[in-house]
Amino acid sequence: MKLVAGLVASVALFGGAHFLDGSDGQGMAVETAAAATTYRLTANGDEAACVVQRGASVSGGLTLLDVAPDCRSLMPGIERVKFWREQADGSVAFSENGVDPIVTFGVADGDGYESYAPAVPLLALNNDE
Repeated sequence: MKLVAGLVASVALFGGAHFLDGSDGQGMAVETAAAATTYRLTANGDEAACVVQRGASVSGGLTLLDVAPDCRSLMPGIERVKFWREQADGSVAFSENGVDPIVTFGVADGDGYESYAPAVPLLALNNDE
């Protein structure tokens, strides 16, 4: 009997927390989906491009990153990138492990970024939305 009373109390507490929060459980999914941002990555002003999608935040300036496999044609090795790290100066680093950058971008004129490390190839990253 005590087990049933405890279970009822737990369910009531959980439901009350959702009621007071004003959430129906779908708000979290919407926030995560809204956080994703799609970018177009190009090399040396070439017409060849690929898609890079910034995903959910992991921790302090680090977010998940999904790089399309065809990005390899722009810069071999970039397809292994898994993380986007924002630096205090506004630059952005792509890395496989969250620490060691494979490519680093600075804020470009207008809306986007241009790579500065490595120096070749010059990559442009522009918001595709």
